[in-house]
Amino acid sequence: MNHYSKNGTSLLQGALKDIEKHVEGFQKVREAHRRELIDDYVELISDLISEFGEARQVDMAARLGVSQPTVAKMLKKLISAGLVDQVPYRGIFLTGAGEKLASESRVRHHIVETFLLALGISPEIARRDSEGIEHHVSDETLAVFQIFYESCS
Repeated sequence: MNHYSKNGTSLLQGALKDIEKHVEGFQKVREAHRRELIDDYVELISDLISEFGEARQVDMAARLGVSQPTVAKMLKKLISAGLVDQVPYRGIFLTGAGEKLASESRVRHHIVETFLLALGISPEIARRDSEGIEHHVSDETLAVFQIFYESCS
């Protein structure tokens, strides 16, 4: 049995490269899922601070449709990551790094949503779909989205 392709490379080497590409794709998706939750929390905290002057766990839980203990668990991670500060008897506030992340996340969301609108997607669906897509698109793809919708304007 021949274990080599026509160009002389090992079929096993080709299969391993395919596996590595496959694994890399799944790793990127898993990382995007981890980042997605962090981005959503930081964006929400920013929105609540803009609206009410501070973010409270009860408001976050209500807007995310989760329990307060779920929010508390995530806040611990965000505090450890240096993205938020929690002030006793007050609320939750973004650090400089948290504010930067919230801003970057908003920009990504805006680019994706505007791109979808330029394609003719309805505003409601574009808003909803962009919420998921923004976390999974590469910077390269995001730049192309932006170029596309700017050329349509």
